[in-house]
Amino acid sequence: MADKQDAPTAAVVVDLDGKVSGWSQGGRLLLGWTAEDTVGRPLTDLLVAPPPPGLLDDRDAGPDATGFIPLRHQDGSTVDAVVTAHALLGPEGRVLGRVVTMQRWGRRPVIADRAFEQSPFALGVYDPELRFLWINASSGRVIAHSEEQVLGRKYREVLPEFDRSLFPERDDKPYTDALAEVARTGEATRLITVFRPLGSHYANAWATSIWPVRDTEGRVRAVANWGFDMSAEYWARQRLLLLNQASGGIGRTLDVIGTAQELARTPVPGFVDLVDVDLFEEVLRGEEPPSASAFTPAETITLSRAGRHSAKDDAERAPGPTTRVMHAPGSVAARCMATGRSTVELAVEPGEGGEWAFGPGLAADPAHWPPGNPVIDESIAADGLTGRITVPLRARGALLGVVAFSRLDRPEAFTADDLILAEELTAKAAVAIDNARRYSRERTTALTLQRSLLPQGLPNQEAVEVASRYLPGGTGTEVGGDWFDVIPLSGARVALVVGDVVGHGLHASASMGRLRTAVRTLADVDLPPDELLTHLDDLVLHLASDLRPDSHFQPTGESGATCLYTVYDPVSRRLTLASAGHPLPLIISPDGTRTPVPAHPGPPLGIGGLPFEAAEFELPEGSLLALYTDGLLECRERDVDQRITELQRALNHTATSLDALCDTVIDAMLPDRRTDDAALLLARTHVLAPRHVADWDVEPDTEQVPRARKFAVDQVDAWGLEEAAFVTELVVSELVTNAIRYGEPPIRLRLIRDTSLICEVSDASNTAPHLRRARAFDEGGRGLLLVAQLTQGWGTRHTSNGKTIWCAQTLPEHEPH
Repeated sequence: MADKQDAPTAAVVVDLDGKVSGWSQGGRLLLGWTAEDTVGRPLTDLLVAPPPPGLLDDRDAGPDATGFIPLRHQDGSTVDAVVTAHALLGPEGRVLGRVVTMQRWGRRPVIADRAFEQSPFALGVYDPELRFLWINASSGRVIAHSEEQVLGRKYREVLPEFDRSLFPERDDKPYTDALAEVARTGEATRLITVFRPLGSHYANAWATSIWPVRDTEGRVRAVANWGFDMSAEYWARQRLLLLNQASGGIGRTLDVIGTAQELARTPVPGFVDLVDVDLFEEVLRGEEPPSASAFTPAETITLSRAGRHSAKDDAERAPGPTTRVMHAPGSVAARCMATGRSTVELAVEPGEGGEWAFGPGLAADPAHWPPGNPVIDESIAADGLTGRITVPLRARGALLGVVAFSRLDRPEAFTADDLILAEELTAKAAVAIDNARRYSRERTTALTLQRSLLPQGLPNQEAVEVASRYLPGGTGTEVGGDWFDVIPLSGARVALVVGDVVGHGLHASASMGRLRTAVRTLADVDLPPDELLTHLDDLVLHLASDLRPDSHFQPTGESGATCLYTVYDPVSRRLTLASAGHPLPLIISPDGTRTPVPAHPGPPLGIGGLPFEAAEFELPEGSLLALYTDGLLECRERDVDQRITELQRALNHTATSLDALCDTVIDAMLPDRRTDDAALLLARTHVLAPRHVADWDVEPDTEQVPRARKFAVDQVDAWGLEEAAFVTELVVSELVTNAIRYGEPPIRLRLIRDTSLICEVSDASNTAPHLRRARAFDEGGRGLLLVAQLTQGWGTRHTSNGKTIWCAQTLPEHEPH
């Protein structure tokens, strides 16, 4: 850009008497007076107003003085000027006079233009159509264009790469869109822009400000921007964010494969595009890994792919954890595991300078790289890789496997800082994987028997969200008899059960298995909680009486066992429960307060002759239920009430993950050394939306049957379940007809859309229907048989006011609930 002309500056020499003794050409340009006009005249003749005190009359060599003074132009006009007086010194510091400079006020000096031009920050001005009006040298270097090349051209034409986001997964706004938005709205904005200039191997991060430039009438006439390169700070912050994410996202569960998959997912796609985590099979089984000295780089190493995550075709790049991976002799992975050192491979030699994807270009400075890195290997490009970091997975001196961090089809080269980040991520994951391996080895022995007796997976139901934990006693303690269960019931209800068998060892586990089976059998009959415990108590008594005194078997542990049986209805939000000597559940309302349970535990099972008390009450949606065994509260230093208070504090009702909350409670309540096993079952109640429930009062008249059918068909159609309309119409017809003929009013029809389509018909009669085979000429007897054949399940549920006959049809899995 050509230099601009300086604004006229007058230089005047004034003697000790205040008269002009020297006049510059700038004085003529500024005021119109020539040297002949001014030399010998008092300087005050050129002033419109008296000067500020001390500006021109000080005869001492004091500091320079500056003031704003109106000057008299030769044509009679007034010129506002900035006047600066400098002492003119002779030998021995004697004051000879003053040198006075005058410059028109309101004109930008050329030095200001040069300040903008030479600014290290990128500056630019564009018209409302985003055509270039002016850029400084720094901006030209950033966009790799001179001012002459871009003036008058549109921003999108010159810099099409700025019209898209480098990282669309982060929802970054393209920089061109930000400029256009300021021009359109007239509102300034600030943002961090990450971009990769054309032809560059590096990504830059710039902090930019964009503001509108308005005329005197307030209209937007241009858009200006200002920015500076903050790549080093930005990528350092990204590394810290990624490490922070890894701290919270890796090692959340004590599971080897789960932790390996967490490691694979964490750095994708912000850092790399593909992560492979390979572990020794011994690690997956919870065993000690082989010694690193047991093999050399010259032999094939067989590992198992425990984690793999890709930013692209993840389904294709995600084999199961049992997939074996062979690392050939002399391969990078084999060398890394044998030497314990990481290796960085680049497909091409990176260019000099610039900004790297995760920091400044440090490749040009070998002091930042460890010995032997980086390695230029063009062969990795055949696999679609532009770079790969291979890190041995080590923890507590043991070699667990190897991790590969790869970039696919992106030109950003790895840096030494990237290597440090990969090693830190691997180190965090290695400790978590080793912890999971050790935990797996210890719990496998303790849970071998329990695995066949406790639920293998919680059933699919929508009444409650559930999570559970069972922990055996400490080392040297036999497996106990604590157990829990979640049982789906008719009418979209669910039963939550927890129990404890006295004693430890195989007999306690066998007794636990018998009790759990008995509870499931009785639950299928849909008995109320107090009646179910009564029947369970009778069963325990009968089992005890069957033992002969000369039996070679030890007494069973059912006698003295405890059990808590609860039933939750998501339609009415009512919880019904009864306890046989077991601690009552702890219930936390959505607002965090404890909900009192209006019941008292009955006697343990096997006592006989004593009633069990049932309680029923309503729960707010989202209530948190904690069912537990006494092993969770066991503590010699505190009593039960104190432990219950501690449990309530540990139950964070705002926790989004019940699994994580289970771990939190276990960590808070159970000491490292415990003598009893413990079971915990957490449930958060849901409410079935009113739109998923429809009911209708049926008058005891057979003429109401067609209306009931129509009601059912219309409701099923409204739910979008037209395929179920035919079967629903048939079963509603049969059940309503039977209720009218053989039941007692009031009669009620209810349809529930849950994980299945449920049809219920209730009446006030206590007589239970049963299936029978109709003969060829019988006019009836086929209704329930038809219902049983057309639906996936049916049954009778007795209540205090009568009974309910229900049936359920399975819905397609893709149907929304």
